[in-house]
Amino acid sequence: MLLDALRPRRARHRRQERTQRLTARRAVRQALVSLAGLLGRPVYNQAGAEVGRLADVVARWGGDAYPPVTGLVVRIGGRLAFVPVEQVARLGHRQVELQSARLDLRDFERRQGEVLLAKDVLDHQLVDTDGIKVIRAADLYLAPSEHAILLVGVDVSLQTLLRRLGPVRFRPLPTPDQVIDWAAIEPFGTSAGEVQLRTTNRALQRLRPGELADLLEDLGRGGRHQLLASLEPEAAADALEEMDPDELVALLHEVPDDRAAALVARMEPDEAVDILRELDGDEREELLDRMPAAIARQLRDLLAFPEDTAGGFMNANLVLVREDDTVAAVRQRLRELAGPQPDLDAVLVTDDQGRLVDVIGLLELFVAEPEQRMAELTGPPEPVTIGPEAGLREVVDGLVEGRASTLVVVDDADRPLGRILADDVIDALLPERGRLHFPRLLR
Repeated sequence: MLLDALRPRRARHRRQERTQRLTARRAVRQALVSLAGLLGRPVYNQAGAEVGRLADVVARWGGDAYPPVTGLVVRIGGRLAFVPVEQVARLGHRQVELQSARLDLRDFERRQGEVLLAKDVLDHQLVDTDGIKVIRAADLYLAPSEHAILLVGVDVSLQTLLRRLGPVRFRPLPTPDQVIDWAAIEPFGTSAGEVQLRTTNRALQRLRPGELADLLEDLGRGGRHQLLASLEPEAAADALEEMDPDELVALLHEVPDDRAAALVARMEPDEAVDILRELDGDEREELLDRMPAAIARQLRDLLAFPEDTAGGFMNANLVLVREDDTVAAVRQRLRELAGPQPDLDAVLVTDDQGRLVDVIGLLELFVAEPEQRMAELTGPPEPVTIGPEAGLREVVDGLVEGRASTLVVVDDADRPLGRILADDVIDALLPERGRLHFPRLLR
C-alpha cells in the first residue's frame, strides 16, 4: 500500500525534473547565438532598414578564456564593411540590429590580434585540451550580454552539421548537444592559430608527452607546426619521442632542415638515433651537419653500432663523476643539468682511468652527507655491465640474472659508453604499451 501511494509522487517528481531539464535546455538555446546560422542573415539599421548581410564575426585573440567580439563584417553590395561591436544593438538568431544608421564603408582590414570566426575557425581543426583530442568546429556559439558578445563554445555534433545542410528556416536555431567550453580550446590547426588564444598555453603544458604526441599525429600540417611552436623545447622533444616513427618522419619532412635538426638534437640520444635510422643516408647527414658539433658527434658514434646491438640502442646521456668528488659538488652539477637532462636518475662513479666503479642512484646521493666523497657511497652489489656488441637476448639475460633495473654498456677497458634501462626492455617486449625502442622483438 505504501509503495502504491509513493508511485504517483515519484512520477510527479520525474515529470518535474524533466520539465526543469527542458526549460534549462530552452534557456540555453535562447541565450546562445549560432554563428553558422547567423551568417548571411540581414543586418538592419536603427530605422529598421536592411543595410546588408552578415559576412563574418571578428573576435580578439589574446589572454581571455572567452574571446570578445570586436565587430561584424557586413556585406553591403559588393563591399565588406566593418561594424564595431559598440554599434550593435542586438545580435539575434536570425538578424542583427544596429544602434545607428551610420556605417563606415571603407574596406574591411583585419587588425593585429583579430580573427574572422567563420573564415578562420569554423570547420577547422581545434584542440580540446580537456578531452585531449583534435576536433572540428561544426558551429561556434556566441553569448551576447549587456556589455559584450563573447565566443563561449564550439559545437562538434553531427546533428549540427545536418542542421546546416537542412532547410534554411532551421539553420539559425542552436542545437547545443555536444558543446565544448571554449576555455578548453586551443586553435591549432586553424589559419588563426598563428595568433595564440592564450599566450602561455597552460592547458597544453599540463599534457603528458604521449597525449601531445597523439595531438601532433591527428592535426594537419599547419596545426602540427603551430602546436610545436607553442611548446617549450624540452616538451616538444618529449612529445616527438612518443610519436609513431612514420608520423615523425613525415613531420620532419614538413619542416625546414634547420628546424628538423634542432628537434632531433633535443631528443634523447637513443630516440634520436632510432629516427635517424629511418631516414636515407643523405637526409641523415644533412640533419647531422646542422646540429651542434658535440651532439652530432655523439649521434654518429651511436649510429656506428649495429642497430640490433646494445651499443645501437643504449642511451648515451651519462653523468660521470670521480671517486674523490664530494657529494655537494655532484649535487651542484646535477642542479646545473636539471634543465638539459630532466630524466637523470643516477650518476656513474669512475676511477682515475675512467673505468666504471659503481652506479649511485639519486636517492642515495641526496641522503648522503654533503662532505662525503663519492668513493664512500660505492660498494656491493656490483653494477651489471655488458659490451656494446651484445644482442637483445644478452641484454635481457643480463638484467634478469643480475636482478638489476639498469645495464651499463662499457668498452673493452670498462669505460662507460651508455645505459639500458629495464623499461626499455619492457617497451621492446610489449610494444602495445609504448613506442618500440628496440629494432626488433625477441625471437
